Amino acid sequence: MKLFEYPSADARARVRNIIDRGLGFSKADYDNVQAFIDDVKTRGDEALVAYTNQFDSGAVTQDTLKVTDAEFEHALASVDPLFLDSLKRAIDQLTRFHEKQKQNAWIDTPRNGVIVGQLVRPVGAAGIYVPGAKGGKTPLVSSVLMGGIPAKVAGVSTIALMTPPMENGEVNPHILAAAAKMGITSVFKAGSAWAIAALAYGTRQVPKVNVIVGPGNIYVTLAKKIVAGTVGIDMIAGPSEILIIADHTANPEFVAADLLSQAEHDARASAILVTDSRKLAEQTASVLERQLSALARQDTARQSIDNFGAIMLVPDIETGIDLSNQLAPEHLELMVSAPFDYIDRIQNAGALFLGHYTPEPMGDYIAGPNHVLPTAGTARFSSALSVDHFIKKTSLIHYSRTAFENEAEDVIRLAEIEGLTAHANSVKIRK
Repeated sequence: MKLFEYPSADARARVRNIIDRGLGFSKADYDNVQAFIDDVKTRGDEALVAYTNQFDSGAVTQDTLKVTDAEFEHALASVDPLFLDSLKRAIDQLTRFHEKQKQNAWIDTPRNGVIVGQLVRPVGAAGIYVPGAKGGKTPLVSSVLMGGIPAKVAGVSTIALMTPPMENGEVNPHILAAAAKMGITSVFKAGSAWAIAALAYGTRQVPKVNVIVGPGNIYVTLAKKIVAGTVGIDMIAGPSEILIIADHTANPEFVAADLLSQAEHDARASAILVTDSRKLAEQTASVLERQLSALARQDTARQSIDNFGAIMLVPDIETGIDLSNQLAPEHLELMVSAPFDYIDRIQNAGALFLGHYTPEPMGDYIAGPNHVLPTAGTARFSSALSVDHFIKKTSLIHYSRTAFENEAEDVIRLAEIEGLTAHANSVKIRK
C-alpha cells in the first residue's frame, strides 16, 4: 500500500484519482438496460422469466416466480438456529434505531385565522432489491434488513422483494428466513435490470411500487437511475469506500483489517488510511500485506488497494480531517485517543465509527444505523437510507375569511409582479 506525504503534488494526484474513479456508464450499458426495461414493460412476467432463465436459472417458470409459503417454511426449518438468534438481534436493534427516525404530523396556528401544518404518510408500496451474490452462495441477508426495516417502520403496507434465484431455481434459505422474520411475504425470483423494471412498472404478479431501494451491479444501478422519477430510489451508489483517521494509539492489525474489509468488496473500492504517525503508517502497510494474502477475495482486494488505496501521512489530525471532508467518504473511522473530541469537525461522511473497537462491519450488520450509504463524495449532500425514504409529506393550509382578507393584497401584488394575472384574480374575486 503506497504511502504519500500529504499535502504534496503526488498525494493530491492520488486523491483526484480516487475521487474521479466514480461509476461510469457506457452507451452500450445504457442501451442494454433500456432494452430490458422496455421489454418488461411490454411482456411483464414473461420477460422476467425469460431473462431469469437466460442468466440465473432455467428452473424458474411463471408458476414458480413468486416464493411460496412452503418455500418459506422450508427455509426457516433448514437454517441454523444460531443464525436465527443473530438475525433476531439484528432485526431488533435495527428496528429500535429506525423507530427514532419516525416523524409526526403537525399543525400550527401562526396567525389569527390561519392554520398550517404537515401530514406525514408512508408510501403505498416499496420494492427491496437484494443482489444474488455468487449465484446465491453468499446470501446478502443484511440487504434484506437494511431495505426492509425502514420500510416496515415507516408503515409501508406493500413490500415486494426481488432477488436472483440460485441455479436450482430456489432462493437461498437465509434470504427467505430474513424476509419471513420481518413479515415480507412477497418475494420474487428475478434480478438485475429486469427486476427493477418489474418493480417500477408492475407485472401481473409483481406489484408496481412507489420506492425502490437496495444495492446491485452496474445494470441494477443504471436501471434505478433510468426509472428514478417514475419511482423514488434510495441513491445512485458507487463502489464502497472506507477512510480511517488514526493516531499513534491505533493498532496496525485493526487498521489493516478494517481497510481490507472494504477493499474486498470491489476492485474499484477505495481504502485510505490518514495518520500523523509514520510508525503506524509503515506498520499498517506491512501488516496489510500479510492479512491480504489470507483473504478468500484477495485478488479483488489487491486491485482495490493498488489502484485506489493510499496511506496519507499528514502533519496533524486536523489536516487529516480536512482531507476527509474533501473526500466525503462512505465510511469514516476515527481510531484516535479521543474520537468524540473531533465529532464537530466532521462535515461530510456517510457513517462515522468512533474508537478502536467500532469496526465498520458492526455498522454493516447489527449496530442499528442503516448501511446503505452515500458514496463517491455524495455524502456532501445526501444521507443514509432511512425511514424518510419511505414517507411523503403533504402541506396543510387553511384561511378564515378575515385572515384571507388581511393578506390578500400582498398575494395579489406578488402574483402581478410575476405576470400571473389568473393567480391574482383567484384572490381578487374573493374580495
